[in-house]
Amino acid sequence: MRVFITGAAGFIGTATTKELIANGHEVLGLARSDANAEALERLGAEVHRGSLQDLNSLRQGAKETDGTIHLAFIHDFSKFVENGQIDKRAIEAMGDVLEGTGKPFIVTSGTGLIAPGRVTTEDMRPAASAHVPRVSEQAGLAYARRGVRAMAIRLPQVHGGDGKAGLISYLLDIARQKGIVAYVGDGSERWPAAHRLDVARLYQLALEKGAADEVYHAVAEEGVPMRQIVEILGRALGVSVTPIEKEEASAYFGAFATFAGLDMAASSEKTQAELGWKPTEIGLIADIGQPGYFNV
Repeated sequence: MRVFITGAAGFIGTATTKELIANGHEVLGLARSDANAEALERLGAEVHRGSLQDLNSLRQGAKETDGTIHLAFIHDFSKFVENGQIDKRAIEAMGDVLEGTGKPFIVTSGTGLIAPGRVTTEDMRPAASAHVPRVSEQAGLAYARRGVRAMAIRLPQVHGGDGKAGLISYLLDIARQKGIVAYVGDGSERWPAAHRLDVARLYQLALEKGAADEVYHAVAEEGVPMRQIVEILGRALGVSVTPIEKEEASAYFGAFATFAGLDMAASSEKTQAELGWKPTEIGLIADIGQPGYFNV
């Protein structure tokens, strides 16, 4: 299968591109820069120049391939609403040219804000009343009713090298600026996690076997306590780890406060049963706890 991937040169995209090529697929990767294009060429992928805001490039990439995986997103939480709309328009541009083709179309969302305080499952959908800026899941799955094998993969905190670990990397940046690592309350809230190599295998399986209008969870660990995560960040930076009250979260976390103190555990039981996905890579705490993981 020849597959168009946005974000193909990114943290998860690189692993996904490698996984697809290793399993006999061809990859057409979206590249917005010369550096991205060179990285994709080294992986053995074909380069397609463009960006999330170049809708014609997205239409062309989706139209001329056998399937599309949308991984790219502009991760600037100070412009979360604006970036959510850029993402929505990108999905609609690709989805419109896929209408009636039956081709696989995988969009990416997150496990985090579906049902805070409960263990999120694949069958839970975002509430219509929820005001979450990222609407990739709703925008993408709408095409399942328009003749597209549209699916969504929800990501947890994805780790696996390069000093990155999903939202945890943003916590590290904030701690660098503030000089302390803070957590809300008693730090018992849980964040799910998965290694990027396991995540890449799930994208491959969903592309090949996933069903229209289904949501899959790339979750290897249902919930890692926040206290364990921030203690590792404190050791990595050599700074103190400090509890704060919920009322103080905005002052410390800034635009990231939306996620602070949320219990966001998630299950992948259905995903594993339906797609035969079995995560096997190193766990979050063991991985990010390795000396030098965050290169600080």
